[in-house]
Amino acid sequence: MTAFLAQLDEPMTRAELLADDPLWLILLKAVVILLIGPIMTVFLIVWERKAIGRMQNRPGPNRVGPNGYFQSVADAIKLPFKEQVIPDTADRKVYFLAPVISAVPALIGLSPIPFGPEVTIFGERTLLQLVELPVSVLVVLATSAIGVYGIVLAGWSSGSPYPLLGGLRSAAQVISYEIAMGLSILGVVLYAQSLSTGEIVAAQQSGWYFYLLLPSFVIFLISMVGETNRAPFDLPEAESELVGGFHTEYSSMKFAMFFLAEYVNMVIVSAFATTLFLGGWMAPWPLSTIGDGVLNTGFWPLLWFFGKVFLLLFGFIWLRGTLPRFRYDQFMKLGWKVLVPVGLLWFMAIAAIRAIRNDAEITTGQILITGGIVLVLLVLLTLLLPDKEVRDTEAVPVVGSGYPLPPLDLKVPETTPRRKALKARARAAARQQPAAVGSGRDSGSDSGEDTDG
Repeated sequence: MTAFLAQLDEPMTRAELLADDPLWLILLKAVVILLIGPIMTVFLIVWERKAIGRMQNRPGPNRVGPNGYFQSVADAIKLPFKEQVIPDTADRKVYFLAPVISAVPALIGLSPIPFGPEVTIFGERTLLQLVELPVSVLVVLATSAIGVYGIVLAGWSSGSPYPLLGGLRSAAQVISYEIAMGLSILGVVLYAQSLSTGEIVAAQQSGWYFYLLLPSFVIFLISMVGETNRAPFDLPEAESELVGGFHTEYSSMKFAMFFLAEYVNMVIVSAFATTLFLGGWMAPWPLSTIGDGVLNTGFWPLLWFFGKVFLLLFGFIWLRGTLPRFRYDQFMKLGWKVLVPVGLLWFMAIAAIRAIRNDAEITTGQILITGGIVLVLLVLLTLLLPDKEVRDTEAVPVVGSGYPLPPLDLKVPETTPRRKALKARARAAARQQPAAVGSGRDSGSDSGEDTDG
């Protein structure tokens, strides 16, 4: 009996603690997580419009409610009551299903994200998390990637060329940047030795991964902007090229669902980046040491978690307000020729460092010193490379982006073969005209003499 009680006193794992939740607590968590996305969307729309208006020195929403903060609420009420315009050439079943496929996975993508440590809710010990799986990272990736099926189907089912082009662009975009995002996550998985989001956060107690794995963090930030179709990577809905992109033929509530899916995906990838690289719900380093980590207990971690999420969301707004849209070939070149090769090289470097450190028992300081020496050698090698050939500064710069250009020493001829032929024909006609006049005079004198006679 004593041994059995001792087993009960052992600390429960995160998965066991969540599995012990009563049904009412599970339903409460599910409702809260489903509401986080729509509520954040209502707030983000106003925040984005006001922030970009401030950046561009113009007013943002300022009519509905105090300082215009109820503008998103008015839009949410207006959209369901707008007229639904459905193209005659649309495949109606797929046309109605596409917005649902985009919105529903986005709403459940926050379920494996840990928002905080162990707390007590109405007397029940639990975690601020809905589910804890051994492959939680893959669940988040899957929910963020499934939404592209809705975009592709929306473009195809509309029966219009511009939405179809937008859907195809989105498919190519997700394939390109999903690979780069996966490579950036592999480094985190190697360091944490787990695919569980809760264990990844716990592994960052000794140091956040955003500075330990800085290249992975940068690649993830770029990839998550490309994943969410946000500016400057909003090519599937480029207004200057495709009218409105994949949702050109959508209106009313179906358009609102695409709008909701975009902003909820922004929240998901920001929360995912916070979990993987920014310590999740843990307080920043100076604050985490106060009072033996008292700021990492209770409901304080919610403040740190959403503070980091809002910081990343402001990055989305900042990019939209400052950078122009990429050209499509530049966008694909960035994904395939820059992010994927750099991600592969960085993953190989991490794997080699981990293997050497585990086998040879090399300290972190020795690794940093060795890396610094290698970096200095690479810089010296670049200095020893021969300089590029200096071009003639007096030459006229050739522009035209590959289009055929006339040679710089071109000499325009004074005349052309056709003009020469015309002049020769005119001279010949001029020579023949006096002869014809002379022959006419001779024939007239002869006829007069005959008449007189």
